[in-house]
Amino acid sequence: MSDPRWQIRPETAADAAAVEALNEAGFGPGRFAKSAYRLREGVAPVAELGFVAAEDGALLGSVRFWPISVGGHEELLLGPLAVRSDQRGRGLGIALMQAGIAAAKAGPWRGILLVGDEPYYARVGFSRLPPGRVRFPGPVDERRVLGLSLKGGEMLTLSGQVRRARIDAPVCADGAGLG
Repeated sequence: MSDPRWQIRPETAADAAAVEALNEAGFGPGRFAKSAYRLREGVAPVAELGFVAAEDGALLGSVRFWPISVGGHEELLLGPLAVRSDQRGRGLGIALMQAGIAAAKAGPWRGILLVGDEPYYARVGFSRLPPGRVRFPGPVDERRVLGLSLKGGEMLTLSGQVRRARIDAPVCADGAGLG
């Protein structure tokens, strides 16, 4: 779904402050305590998979993807996906995810995970994973763990603990089970 008034384009360094403002407005400071955010701590997003939606120079939405490791396999974690509250319902979130998924298919990754609402994310191909097969550190509602195979039915066999794929900047995560 697209709208001729807005465009989806790769995120640039100049977008960083506006993307952070979108995430703050959409998810608030409590987002940092969530398991998915803790997996991003000290890790840079995959630069070529970050996209923004813009209209007349204003940033309306953004999506990022992060490297994770699951059972020894490098995969991706989608999120945050943020759209300005006054712009929801225009198809921006779906278009952002479609751009990121298409770019990810061209890369080495085999699958994408996220924690979210299945009815919404199913619109771009995500489905619920069997409870307990993929384990996030910290509390996560297993009914909200979703996956999308990019190559070869990866989500059919993927299992294990979700961890950071790497650390790009030192952080203190003692006891968090993320390393």
